[in-house]
Amino acid sequence: MSGPSSYVPTSGVMRWLDARLPLPRLLYDSFVAFPVPRNLSYAYTFGGILALFLGIQILTGVVLAMHYAANSGIAFQSVESIVRDVNWGWLLRYMHANGASFFFIAVYVHIFRGLYYGSYKAPREIMWILGVVIFLLMMATAFMGYVLPWGQMSFWGATVITGFFTAFPGIGGPIQTLLLGGFAVDNATLNRFFALHYLLPFMIAGVVILHIWALHVVGQTNPTGVEIKSSKDTVPFTPHATIKDGFAMVVFLAFFSYFVFYMPNYMGHPDNYIPANPLQTPAHIVPEWYFLPFYAMLRAITFNIGPIDSKLGGVLVMFGSIIILFFLPWLDTSRVRSTSYRPIYKIFFWVFAANAVVLGWLGSRPAEGIYPTLSLIGTIYYFAHFLIVLPVLGLIETPRKLPNSITEAVLAKHGAARGVPAGAAASPETKG
Repeated sequence: MSGPSSYVPTSGVMRWLDARLPLPRLLYDSFVAFPVPRNLSYAYTFGGILALFLGIQILTGVVLAMHYAANSGIAFQSVESIVRDVNWGWLLRYMHANGASFFFIAVYVHIFRGLYYGSYKAPREIMWILGVVIFLLMMATAFMGYVLPWGQMSFWGATVITGFFTAFPGIGGPIQTLLLGGFAVDNATLNRFFALHYLLPFMIAGVVILHIWALHVVGQTNPTGVEIKSSKDTVPFTPHATIKDGFAMVVFLAFFSYFVFYMPNYMGHPDNYIPANPLQTPAHIVPEWYFLPFYAMLRAITFNIGPIDSKLGGVLVMFGSIIILFFLPWLDTSRVRSTSYRPIYKIFFWVFAANAVVLGWLGSRPAEGIYPTLSLIGTIYYFAHFLIVLPVLGLIETPRKLPNSITEAVLAKHGAARGVPAGAAASPETKG
């Protein structure tokens, strides 16, 4: 995508290394000279933020693992000991716990940005699929990590979620037994989840490398959805994108730090400060907030009242809500990539985003009264968006006229900001 390398070794040692292991050349071509569209907004900085938080989660997790005891008899006490007795243990624990929440905040913004600007369209299908794989690995890692403190919500959350595998006839029971290491959530379960929770982040890092590799092969998208036509449409990654990414990271870290230092338990559940008790079930079992939309979809079918009540159906809907994302590049039939130029679809997109937020709220409500019905409506719209709105609207919608190039769109935007007509903004006189 970037053409021949422009890297020039600056010393004899670097020339020797470049001839044998061109790692400096790879880093230079990938993070210094790599051309990026000149019109990238701050919505595109969340990829860098996610890389930063993956590093934070791995580093804090490794140190926490040095002090954690994966034993059901003392796991809860070991977490409390980390907070109270280990030097800076409270900071490590709260950074790791809140880091998971902020990791998901960033990934949801990243996903919705990709949906809005059509980052899944050809030739970026593989990059999108790898991103969905990362999302699935994140969910698995977060679920297993939530069990490790061995509080009430950890224990019963594991009991409920693993119990849904029994909905699959024939194979469900053996799968659940394999996950639990027995017939109930106990010490073997905790050991399995701890081992997998430690392993999966490194798998995520590996898929992230593939994700970035795919990005560098096909190039970055941009708010217009127009592909790069010439070198005038691009700027070097450093310093232009690095400065913007760095500023966004600092702002995001400021919000993260506020929660770590002033509201460390705001995103958690108070029941998780009660040791796990197999004989006492919490009044309402809920997962972490970032799972709530999918939990609402599961309960919309599993706990609804009427002929659609189905445990297996709820599990299939929950998994289907993620699996459908793999097919998104082929479900969207529009030839226009960016939602900015699709006025009708833009309305449906924001309805979809609002529906996702409402589903998250419904997932936190008890499965009674009107909540299951509202969850069912939200679930139906979620799937209708992908299976009906995207395929049909792409065929019948008339999009706005696309700019001829990224540079033309940038000049038109700056000209409009100065009160210059769009045509004049793109003219040679305006360029001068």
